[in-house]
Amino acid sequence: MKTIKGPGIFLAQFIGGETPFNNLKNICEWANNLGYKAVQIPTWEEGLIDIKKAGESKTYCDEIKGIVSEAGMEISELSTHLQGQLVASHYAYDKMFDAFAPKNLQGNVKGRTEWAVEQLKHASNASKHLGLTEIATFSGSLLFHTMYPWPQRPKGLVETGFKELANRWSPILNHFDNNGVDVCYEIHPGEDLHDGITFERFLKATNNHARVKILYDPSHFVLQQMDYLKYIDHYHEFIKMFHVKDAEFNPNGKSGVYGGYQDWIDRPGRFRSLGDGQVDFKSIFSKLSQYNFEGWAVLEWECCIKSPEQGALEGSKFIKNHIIEVSKKAFDDFASGDTDQKHINNILGI
Repeated sequence: MKTIKGPGIFLAQFIGGETPFNNLKNICEWANNLGYKAVQIPTWEEGLIDIKKAGESKTYCDEIKGIVSEAGMEISELSTHLQGQLVASHYAYDKMFDAFAPKNLQGNVKGRTEWAVEQLKHASNASKHLGLTEIATFSGSLLFHTMYPWPQRPKGLVETGFKELANRWSPILNHFDNNGVDVCYEIHPGEDLHDGITFERFLKATNNHARVKILYDPSHFVLQQMDYLKYIDHYHEFIKMFHVKDAEFNPNGKSGVYGGYQDWIDRPGRFRSLGDGQVDFKSIFSKLSQYNFEGWAVLEWECCIKSPEQGALEGSKFIKNHIIEVSKKAFDDFASGDTDQKHINNILGI
């Protein structure tokens, strides 16, 4: 068994224009003071990293590592969620997803997609330069608008959608393979990879590509009313990244899983700060430890009530208290004795 590393913190929800959230040095020092040991860096935040430069220059990556190290931290992984989203986007969402691309490419879907692919390749190179072996991303989606089958989905639609998704990702996955980096798709509503079945469809469509892995975030399974513990049993061999995020689901007589287009605070399913929701993290940390997960436990703060500053302060302690220092011996070793094959045969009467 392995002891999970942590606590780490995903910086996407904290970066901003005010000190200490305004640059990589300051935000790493802030995180270190709260007890975090690693940062997960969103690659679309140019104030933290120039991902194109990082993909082209190991010297620049060494400088980034130096800034993080001087603050007493490590880099757990890079995140390419926004770029991954743009690899495959149905036209119904084009206007809303335009904000994920540079202004000069907004309204240009083809150019936007090509930019996203290049960004991912830069992030792959940067991960290699930084000595990282996993990256976080979204799959994007061509099919999510057909998630509820009304009107009835035409036969072959789903198969064609996943085939196209795999066609778009396969060259990217091959690039990551050349760099020795796994692509960890966050299993997330709004993406074509949003549960176990869709992950399996994508894996099959990529011919079981060796770099297709999972970023496990139990909060999204709570909102879908899935068994997030059995999910680990099914897919533990693919889980290479872990977002520690809490959630709750409180069904009522007016809305349920779909949420009634309400703001987050009014939805039956909503994200909460660690310890304020319903996720059984003791069981999650136990299962991941049992299955030899050796990655980082990374806080992703999203809460509709509590402030990010309080969430980050409490989150570090919460994760630290849940990390299990796994045992290197069996509890009943005191009762063991020397043995050999003859002794074993005698016990069996053979």
